[in-house]
Amino acid sequence: MQRLRMVPLARVADSFGARVLAARLGAEGIVTQLRGGGVDGPYPVGDVEVLVSATDLEIARELLLADEVESAFDDHDVDHDVDEAEPGNGGAGRRGRRAPLAPWVVLAVVVALVLFAYVNIIGYHETPPGGPRPSGQDAG
Repeated sequence: MQRLRMVPLARVADSFGARVLAARLGAEGIVTQLRGGGVDGPYPVGDVEVLVSATDLEIARELLLADEVESAFDDHDVDHDVDEAEPGNGGAGRRGRRAPLAPWVVLAVVVALVLFAYVNIIGYHETPPGGPRPSGQDAG
């Protein structure tokens, strides 16, 4: 079996980005290897280096350059759509400009917890079955 000489292609900030890059290159038939950053460990922190075979280095660089150029045009198209949005059309053309959901979820959870606590307090102070007992009389 022939042993491949692996050379560095790119350094990525996290293991997810490195895996995406490796998948993109793998789809084109380029063998990749990931090194560093705790890729397979329990704490994936730090930069990850993406390695390719020395024979595929130029092809991999061309693919990365082509993807970067395409993404630059895609970003420009999204900005262009946002600029075309008219005030009276309900925000048409504003793709990806939605308000974050997290504050609403947190607010709903807090309200639910307050209501739950309030209902439990009322249930705890409820009168026992049979009505209230007059003071001074034993239940026996």
